[in-house]
Amino acid sequence: MTRLCYISTVKEKKEAPPVVTHREARRDYLVFESFETGITLAGCEVKSLREGQASLAGSFARVEEGEVFLYNLYIPPYKMGGRENPEPRRRRKLLLHRSQIHKLQAKTAEKGLALIPLKMYFNDRGIAKVELGVAKGKRFQDKRLDIKKMSMQREIDRAIKNRNRGKG
Repeated sequence: MTRLCYISTVKEKKEAPPVVTHREARRDYLVFESFETGITLAGCEVKSLREGQASLAGSFARVEEGEVFLYNLYIPPYKMGGRENPEPRRRRKLLLHRSQIHKLQAKTAEKGLALIPLKMYFNDRGIAKVELGVAKGKRFQDKRLDIKKMSMQREIDRAIKNRNRGKG
């Protein structure tokens, strides 16, 4: 009696390296949930993004009239774009499903919650995506606590590293 064995090959989803990240977001905000969204861009903006030029610092999203818009995202004009280049800090529409928009609208209605872009990247099909986080601003005490935890972890890692060196 012969047994057949089936081997399933599942392609691993490789995450593309981000074009730009919002480093201050994790430092200044507690991120509760994140969403992957599409974004409407002009051709020149996509070319600037592919060169790695953009800044998420100070940017935020807002739900208005059943749509989500991203404000203050800076994409510099494309060098070869000429007069076709759009305004660098214009508001850009984010692409979400209706149910996701309702969910975000309900969450941002709570006091103190905001929509903050965490990173911007191109997916495996070459489409520009924005990771949007539902976040709450940290207070000064929370930031100090995080710094204390990081320094404690750094000391622990250093002690383990030095202990392992002594054995070799």
